[in-house]
Amino acid sequence: MRSRDLWQALSARRYLLSAWPWRATAYLVTGAVAGAATLVGLAVALVVGGVLTVVLVGLPLLVLTALAGVPLARLERRRLRLIDRAPAPARPVRQPPATGPWPWLITRLRERATWRELGHALLFALLLWPLDALVVAFALAAPLHLAATPLVMAAFGGEEAKVLKQWTVTAWPAASGVAALGLLLLALGGYALGLAAGVRAELARVLVGAPGEGDPEARVVELTRSRSRLVDAFEAERRRIERDLHDGAQQRLVALTMALGLARLDAPPGPLADQLAKAHGEAGRALEELRELIHGIHPKVLADYGLPAAVADAADRSAVPVDVALELPGRLPRAVEAAAYFVVCEALANVGRHSGADRAEVTGGHRDGRLLLRIRDDGRGGADSAAGSGLTGLADRVSVLDGRLSLSSPPGGPTLLSVEIPCEWTERFA
Repeated sequence: MRSRDLWQALSARRYLLSAWPWRATAYLVTGAVAGAATLVGLAVALVVGGVLTVVLVGLPLLVLTALAGVPLARLERRRLRLIDRAPAPARPVRQPPATGPWPWLITRLRERATWRELGHALLFALLLWPLDALVVAFALAAPLHLAATPLVMAAFGGEEAKVLKQWTVTAWPAASGVAALGLLLLALGGYALGLAAGVRAELARVLVGAPGEGDPEARVVELTRSRSRLVDAFEAERRRIERDLHDGAQQRLVALTMALGLARLDAPPGPLADQLAKAHGEAGRALEELRELIHGIHPKVLADYGLPAAVADAADRSAVPVDVALELPGRLPRAVEAAAYFVVCEALANVGRHSGADRAEVTGGHRDGRLLLRIRDDGRGGADSAAGSGLTGLADRVSVLDGRLSLSSPPGGPTLLSVEIPCEWTERFA
């Protein structure tokens, strides 16, 4: 939504008698004051930060200067309420993966909205506020000075008065004519102030406001957020199903297996004992299959002990010997851990089924705000992610988290699967 309140007011007959000229003036005057203060603040921060950079103390100050647009954009959105009752929401940004100033700082520095707001701050400090001041000076201050000519002349005993410090008026008729011209220019200036404030508000909404509903950028942002919400909901549903099967069906099946075992022991030899033994064996196999199903839905070791323990468990169950070197001294977001774990499981399953490898290895860690995983085997190579290996769906799942999955598998091997997912720590181990 744009500044339609002001545009509608400009076309009304009683515009000059309404509060809109005063609101437009307040918008431009506060813009000039805020812009001048921003220019001084940025100049001081850059000079002090540049001087102190030689001793590394100024680097944090320079980094914080890059965030100067954030509070200024918030102030600009509040100032827009002077000329438009419609709110100006901020552009959508990602939430930090963890609490604390460092994850917030990293997230904001990676956001396009942060740099857009910094660009607005620079434009505001270097160009826009002088224009605001010039508009107020020519559309308001100069006409008021002309209209006050008779008062100035009277203050000097009715002999003469300076008009805009350029012309001298020595007669009352001339002073009255200048005052009439000032009133006419003041009326025209009221429209000029409204027009200038409306244009400024449109520019501010483009730079620091959220895009409109039909804006392609808004649709992309909303699609990305909806995909992230679906991933979170999917993970929550997986955990719920795992918990229900573990605490419900599995416990009942364990009780049934025990009951059949006791009945088998008490039954005399014969057809009944044979049937009980068969039923006991089927119940045991069903219990094993259920446990494998539960483990595949969401392994408890992943939820309780994190990604390194879950990967080690997957390596122990692999048909091919696997070396694990995964250095993660903390917990990552649940969605990241789940995606990484199932990528490792799918990759190791492919190694066991298709590669003919004698050995595989899983390595990785967390560096530069990213989880890095490498799954490598010494097999025959020639793997194709588009040939139904299951990696396509995992690549889509990783991409939802802004990650990347790549496969290198030349004929003759080796095969290397790489995963990168941006994330921050949610918990550090002692």
